[in-house]
Amino acid sequence: MPQSAAQLTAAEISRIAGVTRATVSNWRRRHPDFPAPVGGTDSSPAYDAEQVRNWLSRRGQLPRRTPREELRATLRTAGDEIGGPAVRLLPLLAALAGLDDSERARIAGSPEPRQWELLDRAMNEHLTESSGVRGPLPDEVPATVLRSLLECVAADGVLTALDVLTEVITEDPETGTTPTPRPLAELMVSLLAPGEERFPKSVFDPACGTGGLLLAAAEAGAAEVFGQDAHDPQVALSSVRLDLATSAERVIRAGDSLRADAFSRLRAGGVVCGPPYGVRDWGHEDVAYDPRWVYGLPPKSESELAWVQHCLAHLEPGGRAVLLLPPGVAERASGRRIRSQLVRSGALRAVIGLPPGVAVPSHLGLHLWLLAAPDPEHREVAPVLFLQPPAEETAPPADSSGEQRASGRAALSWEALRERVLPAWRDFLADPEGFEAVPGVACARPAVDVLDENVDLTPRRQVHTGAGAVDPARRHERVLRSWQQLHRAGTELLDSLDGPEWRSAGSEPVAWQSATVADLLRGGALELHRISTSGAAEETAGAEVAWRVLTSADVWEYAAPSGATGQPSSEAVEIAEGDVILPDTLKGLRRVPVRVATAEDGGALLGRQLYLLRPDPERFDAWFLAGFLGSEENTHSATTGSSILRLDAKRLRVPLVPPERQHGYGDAFRRLHAMRESARAVDRIAAEALRETTAGLTEGALLPSSDDSETESDVQSR
Repeated sequence: MPQSAAQLTAAEISRIAGVTRATVSNWRRRHPDFPAPVGGTDSSPAYDAEQVRNWLSRRGQLPRRTPREELRATLRTAGDEIGGPAVRLLPLLAALAGLDDSERARIAGSPEPRQWELLDRAMNEHLTESSGVRGPLPDEVPATVLRSLLECVAADGVLTALDVLTEVITEDPETGTTPTPRPLAELMVSLLAPGEERFPKSVFDPACGTGGLLLAAAEAGAAEVFGQDAHDPQVALSSVRLDLATSAERVIRAGDSLRADAFSRLRAGGVVCGPPYGVRDWGHEDVAYDPRWVYGLPPKSESELAWVQHCLAHLEPGGRAVLLLPPGVAERASGRRIRSQLVRSGALRAVIGLPPGVAVPSHLGLHLWLLAAPDPEHREVAPVLFLQPPAEETAPPADSSGEQRASGRAALSWEALRERVLPAWRDFLADPEGFEAVPGVACARPAVDVLDENVDLTPRRQVHTGAGAVDPARRHERVLRSWQQLHRAGTELLDSLDGPEWRSAGSEPVAWQSATVADLLRGGALELHRISTSGAAEETAGAEVAWRVLTSADVWEYAAPSGATGQPSSEAVEIAEGDVILPDTLKGLRRVPVRVATAEDGGALLGRQLYLLRPDPERFDAWFLAGFLGSEENTHSATTGSSILRLDAKRLRVPLVPPERQHGYGDAFRRLHAMRESARAVDRIAAEALRETTAGLTEGALLPSSDDSETESDVQSR
């Protein structure tokens, strides 16, 4: 099917040319030869991508890009579908991988008809059925896309081009799903054979997606990998990734693994899977009498427990399975009977709680379920391991004061997570009955203790009820540390209050002439940026190489950029130090947070529901601007709506004060900001000190002060 002409919005043109959208508007008005709109609307016209590129090139406005960047940009503007052209390139890339450098150079240097003749011959010689798709026809791949692919392969290699195709395919909601972050895939695969154990010869993933788990398994030593996925683009992508990156035998099939199992007779040494969550239409009625439901027919609302049993059905005797599941599976009442049977049979060996941020959805602490094929000859049911690594172990290192940064969600330390999880799993397998509990972190609970009324398998609850007594010395040390941190934070707050006294303006307040942000934009004193919902960078947790994203929640919580995206969109705005950022939606009558971007914020991308104002440093002090923009009278007079209050940044007013006078106000607003940050740190650390101390007193690890009637010796003598 021929491709529709690619179109660009003004925002996308500004991104390509490295200019502001206002500059693009000026080009449209001032240059009669600027391409005419070919689509869109009157307020948001769209332009033919090829015409725009030619116009920019003639004027020297088209920045030079690396072949990798050129391929990525070309794919994103190659038609109405984002990932479609990338999927069609996969067979070409697989064929190019089978050629040597001279043959690739020959194809790249040939005219287009000859290129297709050589590519067709290469596909016939090098493609196999496992590639998942047929080779494309010439009219299915635009000439610009083909040229970009060949140049990228010639300059950077096949694997680099594959990385670009993977990025584009997975960011398309029609063709892609969120891939498993590589560190998580490596952790899951490591759990199949921890320590010195021999790695399984065969590994199966029934919902393989882009093939990340199978690739990690092949790299860990699997000789055979098998995968199935319901989405054809994912099958094609995972097939080519495995073909190019590993020598393991691989078979990837298309289809819904629950409804139409393509490997019904396969029994693998290991199964790894991150199944889709919360799917109600998973085939409950179609496969109600399937022999896989050894532990009970999964309710319609428990698709995850269907995947658990599906994975168990594909294990050979002695094999293990590792599944990534949402936390609700461990506690929902509808799955209680199946959870009970999994524990009674010995199929469930461990449940590991992961910190938020390891994978999408990033706000949830997902679980790893570790299962094994039950041994029918072994009637005794082994205990179940529960592990919940403490949040502080997976946080970034503390600063010189012993405190972690007060703002922002902690970055994840994969190394610390592996060091906690793998040794505990290895020790448990060596001696399940004799596993030594770590209070509040890990315990091995007998099946009879787990099989209560709820059969709640949530690690956090189990380790707090089954790990035995806490260590008083360790609790005491943590309490002392928290109170020391609180004392330092309180001292910093008091220090922030020292400074010049505020002076009265006299009998009358100072009055200024003011201008709206809209006026200042027209005068060039400010730039205003805002990301549309469709153009915002998608947040993906645990991306191997990611751009940070400042989210609306970060601004309201005064936190560091916590979002991430594998690749920015064409409309993305990179934050620079000194930018002024504020939300577009008010939360009731709360004071609107206005943020001046720091060096730490610099380089992050602007998220959804945020305004970014970039002042001309010769005309505005950033702190002066932020202070007046954020005044309650100013923000509430610039809102619209009743139930949802939206801020119109262009209606905000700014005093017209000479730059030399702005600096005094800017310094004052900066001091107020520092005081506010110190107060927040005190509040956060005080809450932690209260939690630690209360826990120590109530669990018996701490005693009240020595003047109390009960002494430590009295307690010990009882």
